[in-house]
Amino acid sequence: MKRYLLFTVFFSGMTTLAAELTAGRLIGNVFGTSNLVWASIIGLILIYLTLGYFLGGKWADKNPTPGAMYRILAWAAFTVGLVPYIAGPVLRSAASAFEALSVGILAGSFVAVLILFIVPITLLGTISPYAIRLSVDDTTKTGQISGQIYAISTLGSFIGTFLPTLVTIPTIGTTKTFLVFGLFLLFVALGGLGKFAGRHEMFKFMWMPVLLVIIALLSAGQSLKNYTGQVYETESAYNYIQVQDVNGFTLLRLNDGQGVHSIYHPDILYYNGPWEQFLVGPYFYENRSPDEIRRMAIVGLAAGTAARQATAVYGEDLIIDGYELDEKIVDVGRKYFDMNMPNLNVYIGDGRLNLERSPYQYDIIAVDAYRPPYIPPHMTTLEFFEISASHLTEAGVLTLNVGSVPGDRRLIDGLATTMAVFFPSVHIMDIPGTLNTMIFATKQPTTPANFAANMTRLAQDPSLHPLLVTTMAATFANMKPGFETTTVFTDDLAPIEWIVNDMVISFVLQGGLEFLQ
Repeated sequence: MKRYLLFTVFFSGMTTLAAELTAGRLIGNVFGTSNLVWASIIGLILIYLTLGYFLGGKWADKNPTPGAMYRILAWAAFTVGLVPYIAGPVLRSAASAFEALSVGILAGSFVAVLILFIVPITLLGTISPYAIRLSVDDTTKTGQISGQIYAISTLGSFIGTFLPTLVTIPTIGTTKTFLVFGLFLLFVALGGLGKFAGRHEMFKFMWMPVLLVIIALLSAGQSLKNYTGQVYETESAYNYIQVQDVNGFTLLRLNDGQGVHSIYHPDILYYNGPWEQFLVGPYFYENRSPDEIRRMAIVGLAAGTAARQATAVYGEDLIIDGYELDEKIVDVGRKYFDMNMPNLNVYIGDGRLNLERSPYQYDIIAVDAYRPPYIPPHMTTLEFFEISASHLTEAGVLTLNVGSVPGDRRLIDGLATTMAVFFPSVHIMDIPGTLNTMIFATKQPTTPANFAANMTRLAQDPSLHPLLVTTMAATFANMKPGFETTTVFTDDLAPIEWIVNDMVISFVLQGGLEFLQ
């Protein structure tokens, strides 16, 4: 019996962590993957497990039989597999509420989905104390047996941490991940019932896998979101990815969908967004000409909007190195956003690491990897900006796209303060009609007057692509006088989450929801 109990504890621990990680994706697909969301998920999962440990010990003392434990496990496994199908209608309602910016429905949906996990996680929490009670036949070895069971359960949890993220979610999706783990654990429970309580008891629960399979078949092909014009959705190890067609424009949305990460139109290149702003940074230098711009890096390539615009303005002689963490976003870019420029080199992986490894120096480094509340702290620090400066030419410019909220410029000021350690000139402009701010940092001292002179001169050149001068005019018209010197962010201390969480919560409480890009 002991071997099968250890086998059970291992897969119970694995399923518990797999359910927790997959719950994060299930909820994150609609509500986002900020640390606020993760804190809610992890906190409640721990509460549910605490309840399970308490009940498991109590039930085990009351009925210390393997049959009782495996009946509990069967219900736990069944409800794990059932969660995404029950949650589906709630999540679709929440997704529609996000599109309509209905805060009340969103809050209710978030709570409702979290409550769904109370049954499976609590029941899974009962298994380890139950297994300890069944395994102890010599009280002098209680500590040894308890340690062994918790060690096996933790090892299973370790496996369950990686399997969903690296294997099942990117290959079969969130819903089927719940189904697969639920079914597998259910068969472990049925095997235990057959082994220790008899086949008759096992057959009493055979309806569970049958019902799960039927529900899965009936639900096949349903999309998580039904946004107007949705043409494609998929999941990767990092994101829920959605492609939407709106009035002839193709939009890339990720996770909660609150933000357009890339945009495409076959006949239009100016979108009044952050992407074209990356083109104009070099013109803060005096007498700068387009033919001097030879190499560009984009950290946060997404589906290639900025790369496509840069190619149109500077031609295919401009070499672009695009750094993107998510390979599936690159695939979507090539299929739906015409990201097939011959001068674009795509590097998959972390943007900071790949930029540091790059052997090249760039005239433009564009950082488009920020969007509150999803800001990678390691790309906001003194050390990151030192890496960026070392990969710029002597007349190079680093440009960041960062979000803010009305009346709160702490994030902008902190980033500008940190950049100013390595860059003698920092220029800031707000994109009208959005919550986006562009920060331009140059390796040599530069002035807005240089920019104005270049804009006037280049406007007289009919050979230039009109996107460049149009964007320069928008940049100059929306320049800000400067920034407040505040905290320098470092790898050791970059309170990005603290600042962003406070910004987002305040913004939502005031009735706002959407960070546009």
